[in-house]
Amino acid sequence: MKDFRLYDIADFVMDEDFIRWVQRKDPIDNLFWESWLEENPSRHLIIAEARQIVEFIQLEQQPIATADVRVEIAQLLTTIHQSKKKAEPGTEKKNGPGAEMPPPVSPKKRIHIVILSGAAAAAAIIILLMINGIPRLTHPNKGLAPMPLVPSTSSITQKDNTSDKPLSFNLPDGTTISLSPGSRIGYPKKFATSATRDVYLSGEAWFSIAKNPAKPFRVLTGELITRVLGTTFCIRGFEKDSVISITVHTGKVSVSSQSPVEGVRESSPDGLIVSPNQQLVYHREVKKFQKILVEKPAFVVPDTVDHSMVYEDTPVEKVFEQLGRYYGINIVFDNELLSKCTVTADLANEPFYHKLDLICKAIGASYEIVDAQVVIQSNGCQ
Repeated sequence: MKDFRLYDIADFVMDEDFIRWVQRKDPIDNLFWESWLEENPSRHLIIAEARQIVEFIQLEQQPIATADVRVEIAQLLTTIHQSKKKAEPGTEKKNGPGAEMPPPVSPKKRIHIVILSGAAAAAAIIILLMINGIPRLTHPNKGLAPMPLVPSTSSITQKDNTSDKPLSFNLPDGTTISLSPGSRIGYPKKFATSATRDVYLSGEAWFSIAKNPAKPFRVLTGELITRVLGTTFCIRGFEKDSVISITVHTGKVSVSSQSPVEGVRESSPDGLIVSPNQQLVYHREVKKFQKILVEKPAFVVPDTVDHSMVYEDTPVEKVFEQLGRYYGINIVFDNELLSKCTVTADLANEPFYHKLDLICKAIGASYEIVDAQVVIQSNGCQ
């Protein structure tokens, strides 16, 4: 029994069942593969790449008589043999009327020799792509033809950003997306028929999700599934990258992997929660998550809240509490140890990390970032 979940692009392109489905479009095969893709949504992009290769192979294929194949092979062998003789010392090249020339070969037949069988042709195409690079992945800005993300029977829309600027657009549910250069995304034409709103991303995109608690929004990027209800966040996961990163600006998202991940319990169906000003980094090679703070944390409280943050002999416990609440960042410290510490400072226009530096300097403390939290280290105040 084949386990297609373990297949990569090369495996699919070499698989007879997959080739038959792409080339013949049999209704039974369509039913199987559509059902399989529904059960394995993260495999859409891999299936799409493999499908494109097989369709390219099929594009110029025509029946060839066995006798023609044998003649072509013989002619090719003759050409190879003559090339070897030319390379041998003492062999002189003949020119003029007396020179022996191989029989002419039809260019069309030369093409067909390359595509005699689906499996062999697929192997050849993959080798060529690995040598020369797949143009649409390595050169995203050169007006490439669109590639289907899923079988043609699916109601999926795809957008490719082949420009050098972000591409902004709205999904059918009102969600706003800004697609980074060199990225592509696929999404259903309508979300009404499914229990979730699923989109498929390869590359980087910023999302502002339209709220709909009854129909969660999911972004499938490589091995990861990011679930949200209503928030703004950014996902970066180009196929060539060794990591996938999810950065949250507002709200919260839940991130899980299709396969077991180090440090994450399998009994945790909700995945890892990522909050504002946090970034979750997934290391593909070692299958490990790492949660960190963003480089420049921003306020998460409404603009109507007073952001002045001016203190005079204010207990540091209150200062840390307000700082953590304004930025949505957990600040861990020993209340009893810092009970006698106070702060006098104007932190109104200072960035987050500079605020921390000034507070810690005032009370003789230090801090470190651990799992996207700020941990204060201090010996207390007299």
